Formats: sequence, structure tokens, C-alpha cells
Amino acid sequence: MSQSFKIRKGVDIRLQGEAGKNINPTPSISEFAVKPPDFHGLTPKMLVKIGERVKAGSSLFIDKYNAKIKFASPVSGEVTDIVRGAKRRILEVRIKADSTQEYESFSSINPQTATREEVIEALLNAGMWPFVRQRPFSIVANPEDQPKSIHVSCFDSAPLATDIEFALKDEMDNFAVGIEALKKLANGKNVNLGVRAGSSAFNTIQGVNIAAFSGPHPAGNVGVQIHKIDPINKGESVWYVDAQDVANIGRMFSTGKVMLRKTIALAGSEMSNTGYCQITMGAHVASLVGSLPEGTRLISGDVLTGTQIEANGYLGWYENMLTAIPEGTEPQFMLTKGWLGPGLDKFSVSRAFPTWLMPKSKKWNLNTNQNGEERAFVVTGQYEKVFPFDIYPVHLLKAIIVNDIDAMEKLGIYEVAPEDFALCEYACTSKIPVQSIVRKGLDVIKEECA
Repeated sequence: MSQSFKIRKGVDIRLQGEAGKNINPTPSISEFAVKPPDFHGLTPKMLVKIGERVKAGSSLFIDKYNAKIKFASPVSGEVTDIVRGAKRRILEVRIKADSTQEYESFSSINPQTATREEVIEALLNAGMWPFVRQRPFSIVANPEDQPKSIHVSCFDSAPLATDIEFALKDEMDNFAVGIEALKKLANGKNVNLGVRAGSSAFNTIQGVNIAAFSGPHPAGNVGVQIHKIDPINKGESVWYVDAQDVANIGRMFSTGKVMLRKTIALAGSEMSNTGYCQITMGAHVASLVGSLPEGTRLISGDVLTGTQIEANGYLGWYENMLTAIPEGTEPQFMLTKGWLGPGLDKFSVSRAFPTWLMPKSKKWNLNTNQNGEERAFVVTGQYEKVFPFDIYPVHLLKAIIVNDIDAMEKLGIYEVAPEDFALCEYACTSKIPVQSIVRKGLDVIKEECA
């Protein structure tokens, strides 16, 4: 079965610094980290101590409120530090990797012949379950639930995003095995692959619904694909998995080893060595990005939804790219580069600047400057131009701000996640932190109604 959807609302922000289709040599990386804040809502309970040795696949910590959910070490080596923040919140578990990797041994099973319970148990034991997330709330899925469908977005439409097909070109066998595992989780039905219109890379995957999406970003967001294919109502849940994580799951079932690998994009106008790099998850990024110019912001993820990290930081668990763009610290006088200037070097989703007159081939070198501070939240109609859900975004945000739970539910909060509002935040005249507002609303709903 196949479907086709054209996304009309949205915008492609064309940035300089796209990663070329070349694989950079993988540098020697000896430091790795797993960061509990990557798993929203998690309260970790540590299973290891500083100085303890672990293998790849060893459990580092568990969910305090669901001990079945384990979080695996990506490498073998020594736990060198457990970084804590305010109120002793665990921020990072750092590991110095061995030169020769050792792996925990798990049973390699065939997901085609295994039962659903056996597949779940294998994922839990190997610490692979955190790859499976759920909507609503955009959190690690509860293994005791039964989703009405499972979704995998096989392309990313964000600015400078990783080409998923290129990243998976040598992993399609593992990807196919991972899909078989997801089919068991969905009781053999309702596994959906969202692909870019015109792509044939995933046509060999059998027993799934392939839905083709065309149009601007956020066509590649899994939230948009879920909304079009199988919308969520109150009391329902759907699960989703990143495409490269599907391949990691398949590799575990095939080999009985936890080998957490990804092909990530190095992108952005300030990145000197743009391209792709094959790494182990949680890698220390300093040797990946090389020397960055002064005044550069390094982002784990894309420019719309990623997390700012230091040059000696670590790649986020769910991220498929590193982006380097200029910090927006340069003063802009109103008659030159400011709001009265011609704006030939500015990208606008409205007609405030002549973006709409520029050729489609033009790309911009944008920085992090917000061009203003937070101000009165007014209705401008800009959100609706870039938000392809059948939801009133401004009304939903205002309901969240005033903590009106009934209105939130009626306005569709169960269908959305912060990333779905990233373009709204970019286009916002009022400079409202839209994504953090949506996250707070989801947290309230989960606490009060789930």
C-alpha cells in the first residue's frame, strides 16, 4: 500500500554550508558520553560508578520509574566522569573508550519468527528501547503500551539536514531487519515509512505502508507524517523511530551485539570540513569539527531544533548532524544591515525583505541574531503559513500559556511536539520561545491527564 501527500505550508531555509556527498576519514575518538537530558522526562538511576569498566551494550543507568528501560553504553572502556548540574541532576556519563572494543553478548534472534514479547524483551535487555519514542509527549515509549501505528521518517527536510538515503546506503540489510522488529511491535501491521516523493530507495522493504511526501520543510518531520497518515486522538499513542536507529536495532538482532553507529552530516557556513562522517553515537566532537572560527555556534542537530554545545562537547543521542553557523553578535545599524536596509543578505518568510525575488539557487549565510527581543504576542498570520497541521497554532499556544487544559486538548496538543513548531518560532514577529512553550504544555498534559 502507498500514499502520496503534498505539503503546501512550510518553507525551505536555504543555508550555505551543505554537506557534500563524501565520507570524511573518521578521526580517532576516545571519549564518548550518554546524556540523560536527551531523553525528556527521564529520571536516571545510575548502575555504574566512576572508574568502573563497561562493555559496549552494558547498562549505564535505568529509568527510575520504569526499571525495565535501560540505557546502554555505546563503547567499551572506563567510566571517567558523571557530570552533574543544578540539584545534582545528571547531565553526562562520560566513557574513555578502549582501543579494542568488547561487546556484551545478547541472543541474536530472528524478529520474523520471534514473538512480540521476545522482541520487546531483546530491545529492553540490550538497552535499545530508548530508540522507540511515542506521541503524544515525544518521550521514550512505554513498552507495556500497544501503539496504533509505528512511523519512520526516511528523509529529513530541515536546513542542511542529513541525506538519510546516503547515510543508509550500506545499511539497508540492517534497516530491513529493524523494520521486521518494528512490524512485530505493531503486531504485523501499521508500520509506515515516510519517503521523499520520487525516491525508490525503500521500495524493497516489504509489508509496510510507504507514504510519499513532497513540499517544503517540515515535510520530513515525523509529526507531519503522522498527522497526515494516522492522526492521534486523546487516549491513543503512536510510536516512531529514527531511520538510522532502525538500522542499529536491526544490527543488534543480526549480530547479538550493540554497535551504535551513525553516519552524520557536518554542515554549516563555519564548518571547514563539510561532508559526512561515520561515528559511534555519543562521540566527542572536537576532532570531528576541527578548528572553528571565533564567534561560531556549534549545534548538535539542525539549526531549528538542535542543541547548542561547546566544541569539546558530545553529539546528542538522537541527532544526525553537527552544524556550525556564525553567532549573531555583530551590531546592525538600521540604515545598513538593519531594518531600514535593503535586506539583500537576509532571508524572510514574509515580504519584509526581497527573499521572494531571489533565485531559488541562492543560499544565505545566516547567523543566530533574533533581530529583536520578546514582545507582545500578537496575531500576525505568519504561523499558519509554515504550520501544515489542521490545528490553530496561535490559539493552542495561548491556551498553553494560560494553562487551560481543556482548550489544549480541544486544540490538538496530543498531535504535536516542540519540533513541529520550529518554523513558527523562526517566523515569530513577537520572538516568543514557541518550542519551549509547547514542551511545557505537553508536560502539564502528561502530569494532569496521562
